[in-house]
Amino acid sequence: MMLRRGFFLFLPRLVGLLVVACCSVSIVYMLACTPKVDNQQLALPRAHSPTVKEGYEAILQEQEEQHRDYIISLKKQIAQLKAELQHRSEQLKNVQEQYPDPLDIRLDHSNPEKAQANLLAFLRSQIDKAEVHSGVKLSTEYAAVPFESFTLQKVYQLETGLTRHPEEKPVRKDKRDELIEVIELAVGSLNNPERDSNAKHRVYTASDFVEGIYRTEKDKGTLYELSFKGDTKHQFKKIVLFRPFGPVMKVKHENVNMADTLINVIVPLAKRASKFRQFMQNFREMGMQQDGRIHLTVVYFGKEQMNEVKSILENTSKSANFKNFTFIQLNEEFSRGKGLDVGARFWKGNNVVLFFCDVDIYFTAEFLNSCRLNTQPGKKVFYPVLFSQYNPSIIYGHHDSIPSLEQQLVIKKETGFWRDFGFGMTCQYRSDFINIGGFDLDIKGWGGEDVHLYRKYLHSNLIVIRTPVRGLFHLWHEKQCLDELTPEQYKMCMQSKAMNEASHGQLGMLVFKQEVETHLHRQKLSSKKT
Repeated sequence: MMLRRGFFLFLPRLVGLLVVACCSVSIVYMLACTPKVDNQQLALPRAHSPTVKEGYEAILQEQEEQHRDYIISLKKQIAQLKAELQHRSEQLKNVQEQYPDPLDIRLDHSNPEKAQANLLAFLRSQIDKAEVHSGVKLSTEYAAVPFESFTLQKVYQLETGLTRHPEEKPVRKDKRDELIEVIELAVGSLNNPERDSNAKHRVYTASDFVEGIYRTEKDKGTLYELSFKGDTKHQFKKIVLFRPFGPVMKVKHENVNMADTLINVIVPLAKRASKFRQFMQNFREMGMQQDGRIHLTVVYFGKEQMNEVKSILENTSKSANFKNFTFIQLNEEFSRGKGLDVGARFWKGNNVVLFFCDVDIYFTAEFLNSCRLNTQPGKKVFYPVLFSQYNPSIIYGHHDSIPSLEQQLVIKKETGFWRDFGFGMTCQYRSDFINIGGFDLDIKGWGGEDVHLYRKYLHSNLIVIRTPVRGLFHLWHEKQCLDELTPEQYKMCMQSKAMNEASHGQLGMLVFKQEVETHLHRQKLSSKKT
């Protein structure tokens, strides 16, 4: 009751305050809206005064003149800015004409003839920059770009890797088409001489081609030098061609958010509990702790060592509070293709990136991002070339002790090689794997199933990304080639085994170990005599 009585007592005061505030606002509004005039004109003409109309007209006329002067001033400023802009545009145009930007060649569609002329000028400048007419000073012998040679049937190459041969027929269609085109252009040039057009000339064909050499400077283009039979035994015709690289073109600019992109790592396994323990140490650090957007599926064959493997998986996951794992047990003979296929089809969640992995693989968190970035459902699959470790006991045999695993994982010629003949480690979306038909389950045991799947992708419309990656390693282990393998599988297994041990130089030191020791012994004796 007291609150209500107080409210009624306060209400008149509140109304009074509101009336005063409204009056104040009205006065301020009138003062703000009063036209500004000179001091002599501050007093408004009185109402009913004979000069009321003339006074207002004078005020309005003065304000109109002020506005007119202001508009004229703005127009002058705009004109000055336009003139300055025109001057700057002419300066920029002169600079662009003196130093043409390659982007203008592509983007200036308003003047096609000028764009074509600029492009031709740019391509000719590429010839001048390349080592066509004169050499370039190089800092070391390793900076030279070597040529490769070719005939009608064969290519002779230096950079062979482990799957290409020093002499081979061009297998890749783009390389085959490139050399055929070059030979045809050279033959056409020989049959259409620029001089003595009325004179008779022999007709050249591809059979007159003797040999050619070519090399590519990645930022300039490819130089070809072709030799043809001449009119006599010791005469030759030489044609030099250059395929200039055009300006760099921007194809796409996109933001890629991988925050919710899950990778399901599928590992087929039989026995090898100690290797699995090592794998889980890597998986815990890189997958669970650093990446976090990962699932592990282990497909285990048989029952021997199964409890030990399962215990390692569960204990490691429990210690890291990790629950994203699946353990599948199959009571049958080990088959890598079958294990990966079962693991991929077992997944019931949304479309996921599948990483087919082996227990003797070491990967980094950076590789997992590469796996995500190089896969796209319905468009791209990723076939990384991993770095394969040599036998540490051979590499570090002359050391006091073998370094830790992390210290061994360096990419050098002495420590390993790019495993460019292997196609087992791969990333793809589950939908692409299912649509392509999965693995050939008739293949048993070791090898063959990965190549079969790789060929399926090559025969499809999907883009296959094949590239060496710095964060994926094959750890050395002694390889056993079983008698049960087919002749083709056994051959593949033995080739892989031979390449795994050491580099050519290191194996050579083992082969000639006795000679080396004899030499050192003689050197020691001779030093004692002196």
